[in-house]
Amino acid sequence: MKGITVALSTPKSLDPQRAPRIAPLQPPYPDAIGTLLTRMTPPQAPEVLSLFKVMAANPALAERTLDLGRYLLGRHAAIDLRDRELVILRVCARCGAEYEWGVHWTGFADAAGLGEAERRATASMNGDLALLAPKDALVIAMVDQLHDTGDIDDALWEALNAHWTHAQLLELMMLAGWYHAVSYVCNAARVPLEAWAARW
Repeated sequence: MKGITVALSTPKSLDPQRAPRIAPLQPPYPDAIGTLLTRMTPPQAPEVLSLFKVMAANPALAERTLDLGRYLLGRHAAIDLRDRELVILRVCARCGAEYEWGVHWTGFADAAGLGEAERRATASMNGDLALLAPKDALVIAMVDQLHDTGDIDDALWEALNAHWTHAQLLELMMLAGWYHAVSYVCNAARVPLEAWAARW
């Protein structure tokens, strides 16, 4: 990790007392919205996510997010589940999006083989990156540099390039940007936290 620096700031928790700025739609849904929400909700989700019920306020936009979201989270993606979830978790933490961080930790951490060291590192709760596998630490460093500078310096790019193909690097960067956008919506719309999702 020579020449690679990583910022470790503790993210803020969303105040649960803050009212949503865009209230999640509530059932009964119009037929078209109900169909859209069913398509947006993964089979393993315990219920329709509040984020999706907020996004359904603009059904045309919500519809158009499906293809990219399904690709990035699907089995045809170029990157593996562990790398994907590390990117998502760290992006959400750096943006202070506890909602999306918690949904992904609860939904994917076990399947991705993530444990307490990765939890602490992604959420920056006294996390020690030295406890991570070197490849995992590179993912965190990539997210942090993109978040802080909108770029990746030469030293980090060289290190990343040794582990991932150009196709995979493009996907990692696009994934980071996509979850930055998701985090903006979660925070600015004040999407209510899911009762079943992890908290940092």
